[in-house]
Amino acid sequence: MSITSLLRVLILGMAVLVTAACASGTDAPIENAEFSEPREYSLGPGDELRVTVFGQEQLSGEFAVDGGGYIAMPLVGEVEARGKTVRGLEEAIATRLADGYVRDPRVSVEVLTFRPFYVIGEVNSPGQYPYVNGMTAITAVAMAGGYTYRGRQDYVLVTRGSDPEKVERRAPVNTTVMPDDVIRVPERFF
Repeated sequence: MSITSLLRVLILGMAVLVTAACASGTDAPIENAEFSEPREYSLGPGDELRVTVFGQEQLSGEFAVDGGGYIAMPLVGEVEARGKTVRGLEEAIATRLADGYVRDPRVSVEVLTFRPFYVIGEVNSPGQYPYVNGMTAITAVAMAGGYTYRGRQDYVLVTRGSDPEKVERRAPVNTTVMPDDVIRVPERFF
């Protein structure tokens, strides 16, 4: 084999490695600390809630956040829940009830069922999984049956459900997972 042929093979091999590295997510932006730290849960479509209005059993009950981000309550009608924290929704409901319906309303909201998160890529059982408070990416991978033999185990790629731009970011395996997040385990090549 001539030196020219050998150089061509080496250059082609390097090009394949660079392409493979890009395809595996190494070119994804790295998740910053603000993005990965646990934050207060924001309600959204698909969450199921228990609302208790103390002393007003007929106004209390279980409600689902609809596709538009609202819950439909007796008397006051639709109350926006999307993007609010549990405390924020309690205040919004109390404000609406205080407007001519209930004197000094005390409201409690509890999340019964969180929106799911998703695990894709090099895991044994990719799919949708129920969210549990305090989850990390490694526990999400464990729920999805663990890594395949090709799965990269030193980081994951995360697309935050709360990110309006839906940017996939490289993150350590101890990154906090939130509902609506998509966790992708990239493929390793060696």
